[in-house]
Amino acid sequence: MTRHLPESRSIGERPVTLAHRRIHAPGTIPSRWVLFLHGFLGAGRNWASIGRGVVEARPDWGVVLVDLRLHGDSQGLAPPHTVAASAGDVNALILRLQATETVIVGHSFGGKVALAAARAGDPTLKQVWVMDSTPSAGRTEAGADRLLALLGRLPERFDDRGEVVRAVQGAGFNLHIAEWTATNLARGPDGYRWKFDLAALDLLLEDFYREDLWSVVEPSVPGREVIFVRATRASIMDEAAAARIARMEADGECVRLVSLDGGHWINMENPDAVLELLIRHLPR
Repeated sequence: MTRHLPESRSIGERPVTLAHRRIHAPGTIPSRWVLFLHGFLGAGRNWASIGRGVVEARPDWGVVLVDLRLHGDSQGLAPPHTVAASAGDVNALILRLQATETVIVGHSFGGKVALAAARAGDPTLKQVWVMDSTPSAGRTEAGADRLLALLGRLPERFDDRGEVVRAVQGAGFNLHIAEWTATNLARGPDGYRWKFDLAALDLLLEDFYREDLWSVVEPSVPGREVIFVRATRASIMDEAAAARIARMEADGECVRLVSLDGGHWINMENPDAVLELLIRHLPR
């Protein structure tokens, strides 16, 4: 992945659409787009390497790295802060793309947003990828609620990012999560502060836990494939949900369940396998 790929970025002071970055092959203006939706407290850049790999292998597709509401540079959007509102933001962005075909790839929190976006029935949407997430309501063991509670107990400002890294590690999270959390700090004249609104994020996470999206999956929609990717060393999707999806696949529904080696942060732990899977199954 050494070739330079064009990128354009869209950010507003008070955005009416989500901040995002587009990647496409040189000299092209794609009409087919893959939108990547990150997990809770993440940002579109989390999927940049895999997005570039998709474009290099499949230059007939462009990639959009999306910052979901309250994340990254998508700050200042009006409430309510819900999964449904997040999905509406994504669908508004899809309309702006004027695409002939779209695919949404969502990880964790972004996976449920991807399913909620599919509920609108956009005819351009051909595939939904749900990366280590679940349609089910209920709390998960990814630790987002514990991490958010920890951040609420920390000071409002920091002298350097290392303070946050040490605090998150000290609470029992691994170095990768600690460093990734610290990327959400913005430098100002008096030090570092969070880019996001912790209270609003808490509302968004609680809605994520409440949202049940099985109605989007079952029955399936002809012409729109839903692919669930389950990390083998994670527990976000329970056995009952996995069995339910497997039965649908066996019955010929447009649903697929794939297992990939790795933990919940599958895009970081096993990016080559994720990329290979996407390249192999993107619509031709």
